Formats: sequence, C-alpha cells, structure tokens
Amino acid sequence: MQTASQNIKNNCCFFSKTCTNNKRAAAIHVSNLLRNSTLPLLGAHMSVEGGLHKAFERITLVKGESLQIFSKNQRQWEVPPLRDSEIKQFKKAWEQWGQKHVAVHDSYLINLANSDAQKSNRAVGAFAEEINRAGLLTIPYLIMHPGSHVGAGIEQGLKQLTKNLDRAFEKAAEATAVMVLLETTAGQGTVLGSRFEELAYIISHSKYSDRLGVCYDTCHTFAAGYDISTKKGYSKTFSDFESIIGLDRLKFFHLNDSKKELGSRVDRHDHIGKGKIGLTGFRQLLNDPRFVAHPMVLETPKEKDLKEDIENLKLLRSLATKNKS
Repeated sequence: MQTASQNIKNNCCFFSKTCTNNKRAAAIHVSNLLRNSTLPLLGAHMSVEGGLHKAFERITLVKGESLQIFSKNQRQWEVPPLRDSEIKQFKKAWEQWGQKHVAVHDSYLINLANSDAQKSNRAVGAFAEEINRAGLLTIPYLIMHPGSHVGAGIEQGLKQLTKNLDRAFEKAAEATAVMVLLETTAGQGTVLGSRFEELAYIISHSKYSDRLGVCYDTCHTFAAGYDISTKKGYSKTFSDFESIIGLDRLKFFHLNDSKKELGSRVDRHDHIGKGKIGLTGFRQLLNDPRFVAHPMVLETPKEKDLKEDIENLKLLRSLATKNKS
C-alpha cells in the first residue's frame, strides 16, 4: 500500500512536466495533496448557466472541494470562442473559491472512434477546441468519453480513436498543459472503454501517452462488470486496474451509484447508497489511502436548489470518517 509521500509523488508526475506552462494548476494540485485531511476531494458536476464563473457559486453552496463543468453547451457543435472577459471572470471566481481542483468534460457529441471521414474530421476539430478551451481556462484535466466504434468492431474503433486523439492533440498544439482523462464506460451498445484493456490500448498506442490518464466512473465500471460493492470485488478491481493500466494513471473519479445490476452494461446513475453498489462500495473507496488526494465528483440527479448534492456529499463524508484504523 502506498504511503502519503508516494501518493504525492505519483500524482505530481504529470505536473512536474507542465508546471512552466501551467503554474497555477500545478500549485492547486500540490496544495490539495498536502492539505491536512484524510478525505478525498469531494465535489460535484455543476451547471455553468449564467456564465462559467457561476459554477463556483454552486460548488461553494454544497461545500465542494472539487468541480467538474462543461466549458460550453455540450449539445451543440458550434460555439463562440471564449472572450477575454469570460476567462478573467472564471479565473477570479476560481481564485476566490480557493486552491481546489477543476476538470472540464467534453461534449457528448464528439466521437473520435467514428471511421466515417467527414464525421471523424468534425470530431477531431471539436475535441481540439475542447483542449484549447481547457488550456485558456488553465484547467488541467479534460475528461472524455472514448466514443463508439459504430459497428466497425472494437479493434478498429480503438485504432481510429487513438489516431484521432493524436490528431486533436496536434491541432491544439499550444495547450500542452492539458491532460486528457479517458472515462471508464458501461459498455452499452458499441461504446468503447468498458474494459481496462481498452483504455490501456489507447494509452500505450498514443504518441501522447504522457498526457493521458483515466477518470474512473463507479456506476459505469460496475455496469461493465467491475464489482466494488464487496471487499473481495473491490480488491480485485483495483488490483486489475493496477496491473493493466497502473494506478498512477488514475487521476479523477465520478461518484455515482448504479440503478442497474452488476454487469448490466446499462448506464443509469443513482444517488449514493440508493443503487446496486451500495454504501459498502463507497465506504471502501473513500477510506482507501491510495486515493486520499484524488478529486471525486458527483454526477447524480439534482434540482436547481442542489439539495441532492448536499445530501449525497454529507453521506459520503460520513462514510469517509468511519472505520478508520
């Protein structure tokens, strides 16, 4: 099991390469790692309605320590470029929130695994723009869905995805401080990324491997057949992750319970403790010293008053303070 100093070293490895380009992000990351807490960095995905900076008001309301946003309308291809005033307002709000982690999620429309030339080119351009926007906002992590092979098969889909991912990195040549996190998926239909081996393929075959990591979604992986609801299942899941991908690649978590059964391959998020994973699974994760410095955000259903986020975070914090040895 890793010591705190080993955990800090592993998590700092990426930023040691990029801090000259993104000193602010590096400072935030190190500050989080060195904070005096045994809790992971719990937070939530927040709306940017009214402006990107508004997300910080919402995450402050729920007392979150990590944040995920969309940097634009995730359902539209064409969006206006970020204005200087937007960027300044965002950075000011971030500074007021404190030295805490922010990640951006890419648009749901983007599918880098599509073999159709026209659709593929459009996806590459859109993802390059996502990287550029994250860079302008000094957000260190861009989380992406690996996409769908659309009937071409897993092997062809992974090859296409990796090629197009590299093309996007090349088009966004100035945003070198942005790390792309491949999100684990449920494996519904022709979607890629439900097996650790698939993510490992992308990382090992990309020309930009040093800029790739993983975002672990608890609902998705449970639906894909990785059981964290029991002690034995939890141990095996992360042992497999370590041997296939490496825990040093795991940078971010989405905390969602699952409405569907283990191995269902159906992506349906539920509130913490209300689904098939249950409280035991989340208690194990939150008390795992390997992940004490990791950002973990909710993506569970909620209303505008954010009451559900407040309740879910309160429950998670209570789990993280129990059974400490």
